[in-house]
Amino acid sequence: MISSLTSAITRLWRRVRHRLSLPARLPWLLLPVAASALVLWSAVATPAQAYQVQVSPSSPKLGDTLSVVVRGERSDEAPTVSMGDTSYPTFLLSGDRYRALIPTSPNTTPGRMTLQVSGTEGTNNIAVNIGDRSFPTQYITLSPGRAGLEGTDYEFGRLDDLRALRTPERYWDGPMTKPSNGYVSSLYGLRRYYNGVFAGDYYHRGVDYAAGNGSPIYAPAAGQIALVGRVADGFVLNGNTLGIDHGQGVTSVMIHLSGFAVNEGDFVQAGQLIGYMGSTGFATGPNLHWGLFVNGIAVDPVPWRYDGVE
Repeated sequence: MISSLTSAITRLWRRVRHRLSLPARLPWLLLPVAASALVLWSAVATPAQAYQVQVSPSSPKLGDTLSVVVRGERSDEAPTVSMGDTSYPTFLLSGDRYRALIPTSPNTTPGRMTLQVSGTEGTNNIAVNIGDRSFPTQYITLSPGRAGLEGTDYEFGRLDDLRALRTPERYWDGPMTKPSNGYVSSLYGLRRYYNGVFAGDYYHRGVDYAAGNGSPIYAPAAGQIALVGRVADGFVLNGNTLGIDHGQGVTSVMIHLSGFAVNEGDFVQAGQLIGYMGSTGFATGPNLHWGLFVNGIAVDPVPWRYDGVE
């Protein structure tokens, strides 16, 4: 292309020089200008491809779930979404839109983080600031029998399997519903002292509701019952436990139940009766602990209830 452009300039210059009687060597002074014009044209003709990325909430804080929606011209390959050293699964929302969910918790270091989106349409590096958040402290007194209560490998393994689910289908739709009609007795993120001893890196990984023993418990969102864990089978620490797979890395766990209204493998709808409140396992009285996990990390369920996450 450069040689053909040079030839065209030379021919044009010969005609101009002949009419104006100008020196023959001037056209070579024009070649850098021509080359610059060629480079500029090339840059305009082939613009760099880039994804369009939208992150919400706009001002996230510890415990929030970041929804990263990525739009590109081609939808034949999902982009990679990562923050720090962790990559998160992306799922198709529509023909050209993908979404990844990034969890944060009280153990996340607040401050500026870099979100990276990369794939066939280039790489986007986006600065995201995770705001700090103050979590209250709670003092719990346990009887000698409960203070030494330890879980079993069986229950820990089953719960790990629940948190590891990354089902491609999305079952939840819009804001989640309240799983109990009781009052909130413990908030997400609480730090705790047990019998006067501070529990290190512990934080309360859910929201507790208190009501009478046997009070109904409802599914906060649609999903498949992926776990029914019974005290008799080894669920010593958590007590009778239900796990719900809401799809795409989002799971709920309900613990301390007195009984079940569903079986493992059942598909439930939001608001459906699934069990009954109890005080089994590591509990000081009848209550429901609802934990919401996103890609294996316990996040604050409250934004999912009131604002919803796409």
